[in-house]
Amino acid sequence: MEAYKEKMSQQHYDALQKELAYLSGVRRKEVADALAEARSHGDLSENAEYDEARNEQSRLEEEIRNLEYTLEHAEIIQNLSADEVSTGCTVVLNRAPFGNQPQKVETLRIVGRTEADYDQQKIADDSPIGKAVLGKRVGETFIVEAPIGIMTFTVLEIMTDADELPAEEENA
Repeated sequence: MEAYKEKMSQQHYDALQKELAYLSGVRRKEVADALAEARSHGDLSENAEYDEARNEQSRLEEEIRNLEYTLEHAEIIQNLSADEVSTGCTVVLNRAPFGNQPQKVETLRIVGRTEADYDQQKIADDSPIGKAVLGKRVGETFIVEAPIGIMTFTVLEIMTDADELPAEEENA
């Protein structure tokens, strides 16, 4: 069985490495100093400051472990093609009207789960829409069953990092 790989952009990988360096260096020292300070206040059995410092240390070490795991299992997205939707592409989708929702054109970037942020129009490749759009080509239609209903999308455009947003999207 092949090990899980978390797909991500080089920029996201670099940002996670920077965060890990900060947490492993500066933040770990700050927490250790707070722990030493709390320990110097005497009886540890009734020392709330010490307990909180230990809890903070535990949270920090867990966050460091999670980042290390993510980076160890990272797969940098490369060789994107505008012929077919893949993780790392940006797609322009036409969502057909459904229920009381009107037709809508959306531009979404398909990213790995650690990079997903719907407020920035970045959706995970393992989300319902992400899974359904992977492998599609311009002009293809696909259906997504979501809690809010069955949605129908058509791929209008596929862009890679080298591509620019279409003119109508730039002014939106």
